[in-house]
Parts: sequence; C-alpha cells; structure tokens
Amino acid sequence: MTALQGVRVVELAGLAPGPFGCMILADLGADVVRVDRPGGPLLPDGPLDRGRRTVTLDLKTEAGRADLMRLVEHADVLVEGYRPGVAERLGFGPAECRTINPGLVYARMTGWGQDGPLAERAGHDIDYIAVAGALEPLGRAGQRPHAPINLLGDFAGGGMLLAVGVLAALLERTRSGLGQVVDAAMVDGSALLTTFLHGMIGGGAWPGGRGANLLDGGAPFYDTYETADGGFMAVGALEPPFYQALLSGLGLQDEELPGRDDQSGWPELRDRFASRFASRSRDEWTEVFAGLDACVAPVLSPAEAPAHPHNRARRTFLDVAGVTQPAPAPRFGRTPAREPQPPAAATVAEVLDDWTARN
Repeated sequence: MTALQGVRVVELAGLAPGPFGCMILADLGADVVRVDRPGGPLLPDGPLDRGRRTVTLDLKTEAGRADLMRLVEHADVLVEGYRPGVAERLGFGPAECRTINPGLVYARMTGWGQDGPLAERAGHDIDYIAVAGALEPLGRAGQRPHAPINLLGDFAGGGMLLAVGVLAALLERTRSGLGQVVDAAMVDGSALLTTFLHGMIGGGAWPGGRGANLLDGGAPFYDTYETADGGFMAVGALEPPFYQALLSGLGLQDEELPGRDDQSGWPELRDRFASRFASRSRDEWTEVFAGLDACVAPVLSPAEAPAHPHNRARRTFLDVAGVTQPAPAPRFGRTPAREPQPPAAATVAEVLDDWTARN
C-alpha cells in the first residue's frame, strides 16, 4: 500500500507546474494517466513525467473528448492547465465533468488564476512572482532583482500548491461525497510563500531594501563566500552559539572583530570572512566545519548533490532508467512511496479495463 493507493488522476498534458504537481501525486501512489495530444508529449519525457501511463487523444475532436469523458467518469481527479475558459469551450469544463462524476476534484493550474484583470494574459514564472511580491526582495544590494530559476513560481507556488489543493479536496470529499474545483494560481502560491516575509515587515524586522536584511545576504553571517578553488560555502550562523562556532572554524577572535549585531561593522566583518574563506578550497572548509555546529555547508551544484554523504545515506536521489533525480518526498513510515518508473504508453481501453477491474 502507498499513501494514495487507489486515487485515479487524469492529467491533461502541460508544462512545468502541472506535471510537477502530478509527479508528486504519482510519487505518493496515485494512478496518474497523462493525456497527450497527437504528435507526442509537449517535451521529451523526463523526471517530471515519471510514474504515469500516457494516452494520446485529440481533444479537438468529438471522439477524443468522448474518450476523455470516459476516463473522467472513473477518475478521482482531473488536472488541466489551460487558460480560463478553454476547457469549457472544448466541452470538458467543470460543469460537464460534474454531470457524469459529481465526486471529481477538478484541479486548474494557471499563472494568474481563473479570474481577475490578468486572468486572460500570458505570463511565465518571472511575471507571476513579480506581481506576487516574491521577486523584488531577491538579489544583492544595489543590483536589480534576480529570478531564482523558475523554482518559486512554477514549482513551489505552482505545482506544490496544486498537489496540496488536490489532497485537501480529496480529504473533504470523504465527508461530503462531492468534488470541487481547485483554482491553483502561481501568483497566489508565490504570494503565499512570502507570508513569513510579510510578518517580518509588519514587525519591523525587515527595515532595509534588497540585500540589506538578515536573511537576504545583508548580514555577513548569513551569506555565501567564495573559496580558493572557485567554490562557495553557505553560512547561516544566525544564533550566537553557531556564530561563535563559525569564528572558531575560521580561526578568528570575537574581540578582534566588529560586534555581530552592529550593522555599521558588517562591511568589515564580511571582508574578514571573505578573506578567510578565500584562503582554502571548498573541500578543505567542508572538512574544517564537519565537526562544528556552525551552520556552514558547501554549496553544491545539482550534479554534485547526489554524491554528498548525507544525501547518499538517505537516498535523497535515485537513478530512474539511467537518469539521476530526486526521490519521492516526504517519507511515510507505514505506506512508503514506490520507486519511480518512467512513463509508459497505454490506450484508453487498457486504462478503463484496469480501473473497472479494481472497482
């Protein structure tokens, strides 16, 4: 048994956030069937597509829509990422699906949401996090905002929020017996991720501009430093005991430095830290801090992370068909996730035979 054993998901093929949300559901044991359009998947299959069966349907044709509705009739969840109104115009919007399956959770993954002035507009991750207030704080002081790849909007504020919404709707369905629409918008999810930041602003704990605060690289004891070999070390020595351990590892004496909480001395403190870190390689500093509770860690690339001893011990990364990728998370004590597998082609008839046989 897995955590989502028996949950059936129909995923209308999309990009980034929708596949990521459905990957999470598949990792947790849901039976996810992805509906591709004729011509194959939108992008070559990769880790985001693991754990599915795939069928090909032309949803612009009556036959394709009829096959989709046959799947919907037996599904628990439908995930679509079209612009608002497109699914309705094609004939498989929430109202049509509710008619044949009142218990269906109809999950809609968009950037701007189903309503509002921007709902019909195109956009990408960088646009959604910009309007959500999540982009402006990111970057160095005196420099322009810097987008964190597309991790905040597409994946954290998008696909992860989609999965949470689906799970909550499925739980509520156990009480009401009814499905509902889940409106997962990346602008909403990205804004949600800034909740802590809004609390700090409201409490007067985020007084500076970009790159001038405690957690955005403004503090020299919460930043990254280049090493002698061009690598980097991440320093998060916020609490006094960790700060003292940091100084010990660097071979610095507290009494010879500006006060930790004296912001006027932060530039000098940063220079002293930078000079010390630049004197040894990343691996050497990793060894120095291995035995110290200083909240210091090497900055690893995605390619390096799977080989880190901690990640290896926890099997944080797996090999799936020759591709190294993150393992399912979180972990369950009684219903662990299955080892992910690449997507496998199927027909609608095969899927329905399987689903009806297990009713």
